[in-house]
Amino acid sequence: MSELQRQLFLQQQNGKLLRQAADFSYQYLQQAPQAPAFPKQSALDLLSAFEHDLPDKTGDAEHILNQLALKGGPNTVHYGGGRYYGFVNGGVLPIGRAARWLADTWDQNAALYVMSPIAATLEAQCEKWLKQLFNLPAGTVAGLVTGTSVASLCGLAAARYRQLTRLNWDIENHGVFGAPKLRIILGRQTHGTVIKMLNLLGFGQQNIEWIDCDQQGRMQVDNLPELDASCILVLQAGNVCTGTFDHFKQIMPIAKRANAWVHVDGAFGLWAAASPEFARLTDGVEHANSWSVDGHKTLNTPYDCGIVLCDDQPAITHALHQQGSYIQHSGDRDSMMFTPDMSRRARGVELWACMAYLGRQGIAELVELLHHRALYFAKKIRLGGFRVINDVEFNQVLLRCDNDQQTQQTLVNIQQSGVTWCGPAKWQGDDVIRVSICSWATTENDIDVAVDTFVKARHNT
Repeated sequence: MSELQRQLFLQQQNGKLLRQAADFSYQYLQQAPQAPAFPKQSALDLLSAFEHDLPDKTGDAEHILNQLALKGGPNTVHYGGGRYYGFVNGGVLPIGRAARWLADTWDQNAALYVMSPIAATLEAQCEKWLKQLFNLPAGTVAGLVTGTSVASLCGLAAARYRQLTRLNWDIENHGVFGAPKLRIILGRQTHGTVIKMLNLLGFGQQNIEWIDCDQQGRMQVDNLPELDASCILVLQAGNVCTGTFDHFKQIMPIAKRANAWVHVDGAFGLWAAASPEFARLTDGVEHANSWSVDGHKTLNTPYDCGIVLCDDQPAITHALHQQGSYIQHSGDRDSMMFTPDMSRRARGVELWACMAYLGRQGIAELVELLHHRALYFAKKIRLGGFRVINDVEFNQVLLRCDNDQQTQQTLVNIQQSGVTWCGPAKWQGDDVIRVSICSWATTENDIDVAVDTFVKARHNT
């Protein structure tokens, strides 16, 4: 046995490193409510400790872990706190964090059933529950990926396969060169990741048919072109700025009659279907062909947890499958058939744990909690003199000051405060501030503190 091997066995058997990591984790969580939403400059200065050449010799494991905790920990961004409203970054349910620790210890590759029966079993159960929550067709299959970006890639790849098949083109054998032209139809408020994935699939942006949207970002139904079997139409369940939903109930019958493929980008908004209060927003979404959604946003699973759902198993399987004489398929779930990668972590462990813990009622309550906090924020920020741009249909609040310059400087002051954090956007040509309420930990008191910071930031412009 080599000296390195001896050290590694010792570290594994005595458990000291795991206990040390657990202690640091407990300390981190205890300090989190008082921690700045974004690292202060004094913390950022600590990052220089990581900037050195690769060591020549094996190091001290406990010292390395200590360095990570003491100099890396202060430089984390507190998505899971009550005053972080940037992007659409969710918090983490305690059961999700605990399940993630366990899954990391298991370190399973979730590609095939024979690689991990537990990973395959939990993913199959998550697939079943997701279909129940979103009222999707019985034949719908699910794949777990990093996030909605890759989930959209999977859904659009399945769409490309199916629509070209309808036009008598075998993309698996003949590729995209010389293939019949497919029509890509997007609303002008489509998220940039969808366009990125279309680029990866070979669809040039000049070929996109753009549909105008209303003042809240919904695709205008009356502007839809005539659809046919060459069309791939992308709709939104939750606009990233306003939180609004496209008119699924009106658009889906039109697409169905034309044999157009509909993909729904539902990164955070598809979860509305799980709530009796908000299911009306997704009425008709079940008639799409593919959907993308994240667990790490509205559901508050740990990062990363993206989900693609597709009602056409042959299409997504043909679009993503891998061949190889060494691959041992089984009669059970082989998850690599529904994702572009083979080797990947078993992210279904924490997804299953979060869904099993919350149940149908808890998931609905979490969705509704985020919305009610957003409404409370909008009410308080209006009283503080800001203008709320959107209707606050879900969990997004879009606001601005009197002009672009004041809005920009106010945001700079907010971000530098350390008390709270949010980001910018452009809406209808104006500079705006995006506030996304996405963590279970956000309380009305957190919002009161954040709004007070916003008001002070504006007064200092």
